[in-house]
This record gives sequence, C-alpha cells and structure tokens, in this order.
Amino acid sequence: MNPLLAAWLCWAVIGFSSVVGKYAADVISPALLVFLGCLAALALMSPWLSRNHQWGVLFAREYRRSWWIIGTLGTAVPFTMLLWALHYTTPGNAAILQQTELIYSLFFSAVFLKEKISFKQLLACLLIVGGAVLILLKEKYRAHWVGDLMIIGSVWTLQAASCTAKKLPRHLDPRVITAARSLYALPLLMVLCLFTAAKHTLFLEPGWLLAVVLLYTGLLKYGAAMIWWYRAIGRLPLSKVTAVYLSYPILTLLLSVALGLEKTHAYQWAGLALTLAGAYWISFIIIKEQNK
Repeated sequence: MNPLLAAWLCWAVIGFSSVVGKYAADVISPALLVFLGCLAALALMSPWLSRNHQWGVLFAREYRRSWWIIGTLGTAVPFTMLLWALHYTTPGNAAILQQTELIYSLFFSAVFLKEKISFKQLLACLLIVGGAVLILLKEKYRAHWVGDLMIIGSVWTLQAASCTAKKLPRHLDPRVITAARSLYALPLLMVLCLFTAAKHTLFLEPGWLLAVVLLYTGLLKYGAAMIWWYRAIGRLPLSKVTAVYLSYPILTLLLSVALGLEKTHAYQWAGLALTLAGAYWISFIIIKEQNK
C-alpha cells in the first residue's frame, strides 16, 4: 500500500475518535475501554501472528524496551487521558487541541530522528497550528480547561512512542508493531483499572452503544488505523505524516455537528480550513519527493 494513502486512511478512522469517545464516556470508564480495545486489537492480530510465526518477535529481548515504550507511552497513557478529558470538553475542541502534537512531532523528528524540516514544510505546519490557534483564541474557556490541559499535557507521549517505532528495523511488519503496542499496554492498563475500581468509578453499561464503541476502538482505532500508521511512518518522515494526520479535526467537527454534539462558529471553519490547507500542502510535498 502507498504510505501516503495509508496516512489518509488512518486520518479517516481517527476522525471518529473524539466523537466515539464522547459517547463512550456514558457507557464505560476510560481505562477499561482502552484495556478491552487493546485485547480486541490483539485478538485481531493473533491469526496473522500465528500463521506467520511472529509471536516470538513480541518477546524478543532486542525489541522489548521499544515495545514497552510504544505500549505505555503510545497507548496506555495518552488514550486513557484523552478519553478522560472528554468528560470535560467537546469532541471538536479535543480534536483541535490534539494538533499541539505537531509541535512535539517537529521537535522529536528534528532532534532524535535527524529529519530535515524544509521551509515549505514549516509553512504548511504553521497553517495547521495557526488554524488551531485561531479557534483557541476565540474559545471561552470555563469548564473546558480541565480537559484541555489534560489533552495538551498527554499528546507528547504519542510522538515519543512513534519516534521509538520509527527507529525499529524496517523489516518488521506494521502488524507486529501494532500487536506489540496493544500487548505491552495491558499491564499498566490493568493497574489503572484496579485503581479505578478501588475508587468505585469503574463501570460498564452493556448495550448496543457499548458494542459499537468496543468494535470501533479495538478493530478500527487500535487495529487497522495503527497498521496504516506504522506503514506510513515506516516509509515517510514522521513529521510529515503527523502533519497530514493532524488535519482530522475537520472530520471530527463535521460529525459533531451532524450528531448535534456542538454548534459551530465561523472562526472554527476558518481555522479548520487553514488546517486542511496545511495538510494538503504537506501531501503535495510528499508526492513530489516520492516522484523524484
């Protein structure tokens, strides 16, 4: 699969994330959702792992440290925090604030991966971040502050995990990395679930809504989308793929409006237009580089 196409497919799945997370807040506690989602993703990968004799790679000593970082910082910590944050803020606002991950991406890519950040790429990234800033400057923060700070403070872990995955040998299949991510997230998630249970805040409401939330989280978000993500960053610069991926709030906002979760304003659409323009610009830069 073309890595740029993989990046946009990941974009399409993640665009639903904040909306599904908002509905999930009423039927399942955050840590439990991430835990069950990881189990579902691992179950999805299991037939392929068995058929291709890849289970041993998940426990190989040379990769164990990387798996722990990817599982803990790439799944257990950020996804639990992001779901928890949706108790305090709207899906559209959460998606927009996650664009601060782009700043972390530029830093990690330049410092740890030694990627060259071109002037055109910086301008495109400024469009993406500028769109978010435009919305944030107009937003009247009250109860949102708790959720917003949780989002901004947690998304750096995603880039730390992606940076670690980027340094893995290229022969490793994205499905192996996806499976390892889910497997090594489970221990911390189990601790978080036990802690939540001790606080009497662990809950689960069976029903069709819970089934939809679990199917999306396990099979699409932690399964297919992560395979596409690792396929994309395995062949393209992490900072560029992140920039494309982080334009997904336009899809989130459209879904939020369609479902009546929030009302939009002109400045939000202006900000999202800037964001999408920046993402397309990055795409064109990638296509041009691939055709050289």
